[in-house]
Amino acid sequence: MSLLGMKVKDKVTGLTGIVTCVCFDLYGCVQLIINPGIDSNGKSSESVYIDVGRVEVVSTNPVMTPPNYDYGPIAEGKKGPAEKPRKTDSYSFTKRIC
Repeated sequence: MSLLGMKVKDKVTGLTGIVTCVCFDLYGCVQLIINPGIDSNGKSSESVYIDVGRVEVVSTNPVMTPPNYDYGPIAEGKKGPAEKPRKTDSYSFTKRIC
């Protein structure tokens, strides 16, 4: 979990990016989801799964403070994803903007 938010580099491919998720699977593999960021054309690059043993830490300063999963509202299940936006029918939305 200590890698969340840190910039890492894949030793095999050279890909660099920010760790956005640490995944533990049923078979004992620990993988990271690496977000490489925006490419030179301004498009968002696709995130990839990489085994934790393949990465080296480029920067020990996380890009943001990771959530506290041990104590507080997240650990107690009191904070989660944002509420879904209110559903509107497409006709009334079109009518309002036209």
